[in-house]
Amino acid sequence: MVQSYLYLLVSWTSRLLQSLLIFLVLLLFSRGTLAAEEPKKPLVVTTTGMLKDLAEVLAGSYVEVKGLIGTGVDPHLYKPTRSDIALLSRADLAVYNGLLLEGKMTDAFHRLKAAGRPVLAVGDKLPTALRYAPPGFEHSADPHIWMDPIVWQEVARIMSVSLRSLLPSRKNEIQQNLDQYTKKLDQLHTFAVDSIGSIPPTKRVLVTAHDAFHYLSRRYGVEVVGIQGISTESEAGVRDIERIIELLVTRDIHSVFVETTVPNRNVLALVEGAEARGHTLKIGGNLFSDAMGKEGTYEGTYLGMIDRNISTIATALGGTPAPRPFLP
Repeated sequence: MVQSYLYLLVSWTSRLLQSLLIFLVLLLFSRGTLAAEEPKKPLVVTTTGMLKDLAEVLAGSYVEVKGLIGTGVDPHLYKPTRSDIALLSRADLAVYNGLLLEGKMTDAFHRLKAAGRPVLAVGDKLPTALRYAPPGFEHSADPHIWMDPIVWQEVARIMSVSLRSLLPSRKNEIQQNLDQYTKKLDQLHTFAVDSIGSIPPTKRVLVTAHDAFHYLSRRYGVEVVGIQGISTESEAGVRDIERIIELLVTRDIHSVFVETTVPNRNVLALVEGAEARGHTLKIGGNLFSDAMGKEGTYEGTYLGMIDRNISTIATALGGTPAPRPFLP
């Protein structure tokens, strides 16, 4: 009798273990199947950090975003690597600034487009009225379009159209993100108006390493003087340095600015030249021009980048920055 009970117990336990094993195998298989069937996020590849940040704001939950040009890197001089080209060839959407900002990458994007790949040059799609054409360059445009938050609103709208086409099932969410971000850009614009407006009118002269701030100048009434031209590929000569020193002395300007992506040797030459004339000149701050701050920092976002620039400029030129709207 005892042997019969033991046999039944062993048999029942064996069946239970077999059922449990089958259940676990089926569970693992079903999870593996679900994981395999889970749709892969579309890949969006951007050039500048500003465009990467914008793509993440608009559709970061629904796409994978990769940026090519990192912190402190000059897009005017950047040459694509083999890994960059490989990444672009896999992109479901490639986004670049255009207007010849990425001069050494333009051919790569043209080849991608000719091959039928989805490519978006946001600056090239801007309405003519929003572009700044430097004197003597009426048939081209300044590529530094991110320096004006109101122009950046249009860039955001342009990008959102392509993202909605890429993700039609998420078009409502992308539109909501665009609407929320547009409101933040309005706040940033108001902050800039109030902060720049606090600078004494005669002191609103912004001397920088190269001409990256004309959109800011046009929007907020700051006179911009760049030692180099719109592209950092241009070189400043002795006459350029002397001309700007004369302006600084005559206008009684005591602050000039370096940039995170441009060597500071020309700005230091201004400081030395002004001192030789008995004119005190200091570095007013380090501005983010062609790239944002380190990823993961406040200045590593577009809002933080522009906020930091405006605050630095206003303080150095004798103004008082308005309350900063997004500072953590």
